[in-house]
Amino acid sequence: MSKKYSVHIADDHQIIIDGISAVINLEDDLEVVGSSFNGKETIKWFKENYADVLLLDINMPICNGKEVLKQLKDIEDRPDVIVLTSYDDVKTIKDVLDLGAKGFLPKKTAGLNVADAIRTVLGGEEYFTPDVNKKIMHSLLGKPLKEEGVESPEIVNSLSKREFQILKMIAQEYTTKEIAKNLFISTRTVEAHRNVLYEKTGSKNVIGLVNFAAKNNVI
Repeated sequence: MSKKYSVHIADDHQIIIDGISAVINLEDDLEVVGSSFNGKETIKWFKENYADVLLLDINMPICNGKEVLKQLKDIEDRPDVIVLTSYDDVKTIKDVLDLGAKGFLPKKTAGLNVADAIRTVLGGEEYFTPDVNKKIMHSLLGKPLKEEGVESPEIVNSLSKREFQILKMIAQEYTTKEIAKNLFISTRTVEAHRNVLYEKTGSKNVIGLVNFAAKNNVI
């Protein structure tokens, strides 16, 4: 019997919890094991229980999603977090990724994409819907964020041929699996190169890498 991955849903609307739970529980490899209606309940649940993935609403009462992300850092066996929100502006996306979220799922498309999002983050990748990806690319190429992506030809020149290839493909929206397939390497090797790119460019996440690539004419 294949392993089932556990999911906790944190949202202050029962209809959202019920709807997403119904979709997830149709999947053979996924199951909802808990839910909570505010950030305080969410933190309490994870101090006493475990789930592989947390679907986390940002706008919850008592303790919001961003505060939950901060407090989860103190929990040793913490879950991968996918943020659920009605807001998909680039600043919000960057903020939650900086706080440790692994994915970003707009509520309007959650039912269609939630299973794919969960499997993507469990596979070690960050998850964005195509619409969010386009918004990120448009924003970064049109007006790069100041915090990351500093223009630095020296860093670009220090990249190996493989690192440069992977940076370019990340900026072109290739997934880890697609990069591995195109370059005839394993996904684990792609992830290792991506971590080196984070360190060399000073980026915290994929948005930072895309921004760096845009500012340094890699794409």
